[in-house]
Amino acid sequence: MRLGKKQELFSELFAELITYIYSQGYQVRLGDTFAHDRHKKNSNHYIKLAGDINLFKDGKFLTKNSDHEQFGVFWESLHRFCRWGARFGDGNHYSLIHNRRM
Repeated sequence: MRLGKKQELFSELFAELITYIYSQGYQVRLGDTFAHDRHKKNSNHYIKLAGDINLFKDGKFLTKNSDHEQFGVFWESLHRFCRWGARFGDGNHYSLIHNRRM
């Protein structure tokens, strides 16, 4: 799949994830969904295929990978390209794989 089409897919799936999170009684504040620096080399943030979700419940900022588990599992169920960052220690990171990059 070409990059532009994959960016469109990411946008659609990310919106579905955020809607699901809200339906479960949580709140979201977006982190990096497009970045120019501060991420590892070849980060999918640089090509608009990754987003960070700052997760809140009842006003409390949830920072543990385990806080995101329900949503990471949901994310990975949406499409074969979906990858959840807790698999490599970054629980608030949600991305699509592209050319073996996550």
